[in-house]
Amino acid sequence: MKQPNTEAVTHLRNRIHIIIEGTDTRLGKLFDIVLLIAILASVAVVMLDSVLYMRLQYGMLFLYAEWFFTILFTIEYMLRLFSAPNRFRYVFSFFGIVDLLSVLPSYLSLMFVGVQYLLVIRILRILRIFRVLKLEAYMQQAGFLASALKTSQQKITVFFLSLVLLVTIFGSIVYVVEGPENGFTSIPQSIYWAVVTLTTVGYGDMSPKTPLGQAIATMVMITGYSIIAVPTGIFTSELARNMRPQLNPVTCPNCGKFGHAVGAEFCDRCGHALHV
Repeated sequence: MKQPNTEAVTHLRNRIHIIIEGTDTRLGKLFDIVLLIAILASVAVVMLDSVLYMRLQYGMLFLYAEWFFTILFTIEYMLRLFSAPNRFRYVFSFFGIVDLLSVLPSYLSLMFVGVQYLLVIRILRILRIFRVLKLEAYMQQAGFLASALKTSQQKITVFFLSLVLLVTIFGSIVYVVEGPENGFTSIPQSIYWAVVTLTTVGYGDMSPKTPLGQAIATMVMITGYSIIAVPTGIFTSELARNMRPQLNPVTCPNCGKFGHAVGAEFCDRCGHALHV
């Protein structure tokens, strides 16, 4: 008696998985289109609900709509979890986390006021449009960006740690030089000033008054202009390296050209066989 039930559950899981994850079937395409429309509509409801006069006029309508979409996405999340071949992998994947976070704020809003506005995170689910429209080229470019971020992670981490040490030193120095009488009431607040100055934002809420403090501020500004492009340069170099086509270290026995496309059997310059 257990075997037919197991086969029926397995068949149901496979059927749901094909509809949810597949885009080649009629039901799969319809499911994805309806899902994208629901995502856009739910984000629009959350944004309109944050406008005061709209909330006063249509507050209850927005509330019902938010819970309708929340229940809809909760059912969808449970179906994805049920039909996933590897549930653990889905739960901790990017889309799995986004799917969970797209419904969690509604339930948390029952205990914490205002948390429901975090539902705008549902906009991340619109990334599924790349899968629906089969825009593999765009996904490949996104893969280049992700790979460049991953390979430059250590360099950027070292850079930001150095930056933290730098603003801590500058903040402590300007705290000693200016003091509470000039608005620098603590070292953390002085570090905040150093960050604002180093990044050339300059809110103007705090500024040194003494000549020595202004000289330090000038040094911080110049330092900021000097290092602000460092992480951009690191990321750009890694991106260029990742986008560079991978070559096979093979030399053509006829013309001597070194480096050919991976899997190439013939030289792209003279046409001679690479592997004789």
